[in-house]
Amino acid sequence: MLDRWQSLAHRVEGVVESRWTVAVAAALAFLLRLPGLTRPVRADEAGFTLVARGWDPRPDSVYGDLFVDRHPLLVAVFGLSDRIGGEHAIRVVGALACALTVLGAAAVARRVSSERAAKWTAVAVAALLTNTVIDAVAVKGEILALPLLFGSILCALDGLARRSPARAALAGLLATTALGMKQNLAGGLAFGAVLLVAALLTRRIDGRTFSRLAAAAVAGAAVPVLATVAWAAAAGVDLETVWYAVYGFRLDANTVLAESGSAAPASRAVTLAFAALAAGMVAVVGGFLVNIRREWRADPVVTAATLAIVLADGLALVLGGSYWRDYLFGLVPATALCAALLARRRTGRGRTMRLVIGLSAASSVVCLLGWVGWNALDFQEFPEDDTGAAIAAAAEPGDTLVVFGGRADLQLSSGLPTPYTHLWSLPMRTLDPDYAELRTLLEGPDAPTWFVEWVPWGAWGAPGAEELYDAVRARYELHGTGCWDRPVYLLRGLDRPPLDPDC
Repeated sequence: MLDRWQSLAHRVEGVVESRWTVAVAAALAFLLRLPGLTRPVRADEAGFTLVARGWDPRPDSVYGDLFVDRHPLLVAVFGLSDRIGGEHAIRVVGALACALTVLGAAAVARRVSSERAAKWTAVAVAALLTNTVIDAVAVKGEILALPLLFGSILCALDGLARRSPARAALAGLLATTALGMKQNLAGGLAFGAVLLVAALLTRRIDGRTFSRLAAAAVAGAAVPVLATVAWAAAAGVDLETVWYAVYGFRLDANTVLAESGSAAPASRAVTLAFAALAAGMVAVVGGFLVNIRREWRADPVVTAATLAIVLADGLALVLGGSYWRDYLFGLVPATALCAALLARRRTGRGRTMRLVIGLSAASSVVCLLGWVGWNALDFQEFPEDDTGAAIAAAAEPGDTLVVFGGRADLQLSSGLPTPYTHLWSLPMRTLDPDYAELRTLLEGPDAPTWFVEWVPWGAWGAPGAEELYDAVRARYELHGTGCWDRPVYLLRGLDRPPLDPDC
């Protein structure tokens, strides 16, 4: 039996270590993300798209009538892809980003380790990006930031090896640009900074070289910041407004999450941990941490930088607060580096890491087949999309809609505009905590035609929940239910066809 396993292991290694592995892994990462084109747009994708469509910057609002706590660069990418190919085009962009990420991860592994490690790392990264236990459909800032992060890491390594200020500057520029896709993905900056400091402390470079490279990296990192400042000035947006949308809001939102009595974040954290375990991320990073002393003796500079990105990205995940599974994509650069350092070894730790990567790829295949089967048997439900489509069928030109609970995918599928500022529940809970703004809207002349109670009134224990219900009852009548028996209200005095959701 042992001989059979060893024979199988040798065969697998022979396949993985072929000359076409990196190219095939990149192609598969692209192709296996394309089935997402057949699925409805998810909530965040829909929200970013709607914000981009209505983008109208003003001094007190980055985006105009709608609020989102993201950098303008991310919204611009969604807006551009939407204009080119519609709301699903972002998934093609995401598939391309995944292919580039695999190529970038292989290049980084080749730089810190070997050609052999590059191939195994490419397999590991492709497996993570296409594993449905994390998310192989939706595209958000984490996916779009990955090619930038790997580009930054590669340039930082090249800059140090070649003593090149130009490469160091590009590393800083790419690392900061990645923050424009997701503002807490500072792993590229952490890696580059620790890489230079560790090189100085180990005397790999002298003080003068360190100063030149560090100054170039800081100059490069400043470019996206200055570009944002210039855009704000040109668009007439106050800098404090931009700062709050990108960072200030998150501090307030984390306070709301911390004070919330909801068990949902804790439940999602358990699900996220399971996904990290099932996808192989825990084993890869854990393998590096277990063997960190040996790796430190071999290359303290790269090991220190790798540890820095592990800690930075891990901290970013924890501080995110909501623990959605796709937060794990932010750990891909750290996971790739851990895999690269160990996969090259011909000792026990190398064989163990290659086994872990093989199991990660198997996990991705099994989960993908399960996802395909689940969808082929029509077990997958799309309640938000189906409810929105039902409202669209019953609505008339000029109708508007507000979804209580923040389902931007329902809003998008309805085709109706919203007069309310918040498309997400967390901004609503943070910036309209007692629903005073929402009640004022419902009681005023711009009250929405339709109102969907997607989340129960008292879901978050807000003090204004009862008053909000009274405001809805005073001006609206129950017109029917959407999927999952969610109540759909219509403004009194209006006549619309009955709802018939295809749930």
